[in-house]
Amino acid sequence: MTHNNERIPFITLISFIAAIGSFLFGFYTGVINGTLGGLEVAFNSEYMGLSFNVASMLVGCAIGAFFAGHLADVYGRRSTLLVIALLFVVSSWGSGIASTSYVFIAFRLLGGMGVGAASVIVPMYIAEVAPARYRGSLGAFQQVAVIIGLFVAFLSNYIFVNLTGGSSHIFWFEYEVWRWMFWVELIPSFVFLFGLLFIPESPRYLVLHGQHKKAVKVLTRLYGQFVGEAKYLEISLTLSDTHLPRFSDLKDQKTGKVNRVVWVGLGLALFQQVTGINVIFYYGVIFWKAAGFTELDALLINVIIGFTCLVACLFTLLFIDKWGRRIFLLIGSICMTVSLAVMVYVFSQVPVARAGTLDLGHLDTTILIAANAYVFFFSLSWGPVMWVLLGEIFPNQIRGSALAISGVALWSANLITVMTFPIILGAFGLTSAYVLYTIMAFLSIIFVYKYIYETKGKELEAMPY
Repeated sequence: MTHNNERIPFITLISFIAAIGSFLFGFYTGVINGTLGGLEVAFNSEYMGLSFNVASMLVGCAIGAFFAGHLADVYGRRSTLLVIALLFVVSSWGSGIASTSYVFIAFRLLGGMGVGAASVIVPMYIAEVAPARYRGSLGAFQQVAVIIGLFVAFLSNYIFVNLTGGSSHIFWFEYEVWRWMFWVELIPSFVFLFGLLFIPESPRYLVLHGQHKKAVKVLTRLYGQFVGEAKYLEISLTLSDTHLPRFSDLKDQKTGKVNRVVWVGLGLALFQQVTGINVIFYYGVIFWKAAGFTELDALLINVIIGFTCLVACLFTLLFIDKWGRRIFLLIGSICMTVSLAVMVYVFSQVPVARAGTLDLGHLDTTILIAANAYVFFFSLSWGPVMWVLLGEIFPNQIRGSALAISGVALWSANLITVMTFPIILGAFGLTSAYVLYTIMAFLSIIFVYKYIYETKGKELEAMPY
């Protein structure tokens, strides 16, 4: 099939605009990291209170992910993205203005719904507009945007604390620093909202709803007339002519069992979370302080980790369409297991200081290298590749429903990991927590080897699952 008429600059532009939702996803999940000290003072929270301030967002993520796929199938990908942008605007403002823990949790819940919905709709939209030979790179850009969001949040938090001395200190207009950390997100939220006004609806949604002329028009705009018309026919053949997508489509019509690809999607979603990556992203300050570093040092380490993530994701973006998805996941799982095992060894060997923190001594460099290696290989593999695969492996008829189920699984696993870390840390210490994460990373090697097929270069309508 000829590629001469593909409008790659336009496809890249609309993918970039959609990926701003992923930037907000990253910023919103990362910004909490630097605000924990301020929240502890403002709301008089201990470990469990702090963990729920963090985890409240994840409850919203599970809710948003569950409903996003169905809403996108009914009202469209673009319309759902517009709602997501509004949720980010409201939540960013409300999280910063909150006067009580309950108000804060309510606004974080709203933002979490936006994050969960964005985690489903952004990869869906990009996969549905991108040509097969660039879909991996454009899909990986979604995770690059997440990491840029995390990095900007970490950098912003560090700058605020470096300027003022602490997240609970008073800053502009007599508001505490932690409030301004949230309000910074209003800028990209409005940029996202405005940018969405200029992107087209997904052509696969238009075909799904019988809007044939609009679908052909968008496909022609993306791929040129000849390829656009051919793709329209190809998409039409994969959809049911009797009903719109529904959750019952997840079952195989012949066997009555849940389609195998749904289980693969659930496995991908769960293994991305249970190796403990978000312990570092959400609890970075607490984690590094428990390991013996100061608050400002911990925030600086977060910035370094954010930069490490970005470098790894950019590497994947450049090579995923050449090397494929499966090899990245295998390399990532193996190297993550080794890095986590090194962290477990160090944590088990060092004594506990009087303040209750670990006395790393000369092993502080080792733990920094191991933690950054773990984050690097996660960001090289499970970070971007899982989202690419979830966006592309499901058939058109079940994509929205299957992504919703996978999203709920992902955010539920995230919630459990985030809620249990402070408990494990307080009761058993860092060593026990990281033994668990190491075991999960090892199991992910087996999962990839047995259940993940290569999908590079294949059209959405020709996946091997």
